[in-house]
Amino acid sequence: MKNQITDNETLIQAIVEGAQEKKARSIVTVDLSHIEYAPTQAFVIVNGNTPIQVDAIADSIREYVENKLGVRPYNYDGYQNSQWIVLDYGTIYAHIFLPEFRQRYNLEQLWNDATINTIPDLD
Repeated sequence: MKNQITDNETLIQAIVEGAQEKKARSIVTVDLSHIEYAPTQAFVIVNGNTPIQVDAIADSIREYVENKLGVRPYNYDGYQNSQWIVLDYGTIYAHIFLPEFRQRYNLEQLWNDATINTIPDLD
C-alpha cells in the first residue's frame, strides 16, 4: 500500500468517481490550499438522499480510492448516524452529507474565501 499520495488532483478525481458510483449528488470540490489556517488542502462535499445512501457513498469512496490508488483514509467518522460522514485522506477530506445537514453546517459558506468547483450530477 502506498503511503504517499503523489497528486491531490488524482485523489480528488478518485473520490468524485467513487461518490458517483453510488449516485452522489451536488458534488463540489473546495480548494483550501491558499488559505493559511485551513485544516487541509481541499474538501470534496457530496449529498446522499438517505442514511443508507450516505453509508454506501462513503463505502464506495473508500473502496474505489483504495482499489485505484492504493490509499486508505487515515481516519473516518460519522457512520454511527450516517447524517454526515467524513473521510480523512490527510490532504483531502471527503464529506458525505444528508441534504439537511449539509445545509445546516454549510461548509461552502464557512470557507467562502476558498475556490469552489461544482461537478455536474450524472444522470
